[in-house]
Amino acid sequence: MKEKVVVGMSGGVDSSVAAYLLKEQGYDVIGVTMQIWQAKDVQTVEQDGGCCGLNAVEDARRTAAQLHIPHYVMNFRQEFQKYVIDYFIAEYRLGRTPNPCIACNRFVKWESLLQRSLGIGADYIATGHYAQLEKLSNGRYALRQSVSTDKDQTYALYNLTQAQLAHTLFPIGTYTKDQVREIAAQAGLHAAGKPDSQEICFVPDHDYAAFISRSSKEQEAAGNFVTADGAVLGRHQGISHYTIGQRKGLGLALGRPVFVTKIRPDTNEVVIGEQEDLMTTELEAENMNYMAVPHLEPGQKLTAKIRYSHKGENCVITDVSEKGDCIRLQFENPVRAVTPGQAAVLYKDGYVIGGGAIR
Repeated sequence: MKEKVVVGMSGGVDSSVAAYLLKEQGYDVIGVTMQIWQAKDVQTVEQDGGCCGLNAVEDARRTAAQLHIPHYVMNFRQEFQKYVIDYFIAEYRLGRTPNPCIACNRFVKWESLLQRSLGIGADYIATGHYAQLEKLSNGRYALRQSVSTDKDQTYALYNLTQAQLAHTLFPIGTYTKDQVREIAAQAGLHAAGKPDSQEICFVPDHDYAAFISRSSKEQEAAGNFVTADGAVLGRHQGISHYTIGQRKGLGLALGRPVFVTKIRPDTNEVVIGEQEDLMTTELEAENMNYMAVPHLEPGQKLTAKIRYSHKGENCVITDVSEKGDCIRLQFENPVRAVTPGQAAVLYKDGYVIGGGAIR
């Protein structure tokens, strides 16, 4: 009997090729598009698209028809609201800068989709992420960076559990983006020329503060811009408008470039400083998820990425909590704008060791 795999299909070229490759490999493939966000303005959703707009459903359905595989739309709006949107708003209100894609991957695209897929008899779920998955000699599953390093998405997948990885396939992790588009073109898939989606899917205009304001019952209070020693420089619009390292949109005329260096939610202050104030050689991370290893030890030398676009910096683990859920590390060289709420993901030889939320 063929093994059954549910492919999360966004209508884009990556998930379309993932479904195509799995079918070519002999799997019993089912396409599923996750309905996770529905803007009130239907025209906006159709225009902006993304991985969960109305166009995504139609594009995925067309691809499934081309591949002669069944296609279904599953409603995950409630889970998306709870684990992604509510989390996104709460983190910004706390002066942190969240990565909603990480939460969506762990709790919606995997936890929720996987449970429903197993419930209908599937053996695996698969997506069009650029990542490789291996079972190591120690028996653990670990992600390995994609051969296409500029497209590698392991950073946003670090939080997946061992149980989730055991039922996961990443068909395009060994291909470059150009190769994926070439496969799509050769297979005649209509998604071959579809552009990539770049924005946070539920904030297509990139105005996070306005989205938070519209979505929250409480009006955010204005506060003070201050120096590190407390001198008031001006007034800010509310801490959700700012993130560490931000220079533009501050509305401060100080005669030189200045940056957000810290956010203090307890006093509703945004600290302003110089470029050099953004540099640091250490960080702490919490809510650790371990992948290639079951735990870390002080003294281990790894590479850490502190944001999706970060190339990574060599570091050493300097402290691990008794339960292993919190770590402290020191960088070999100073890094810029370590941002609470973002993830610190640890690598060794291209494998994801683990990661946690920067605090």
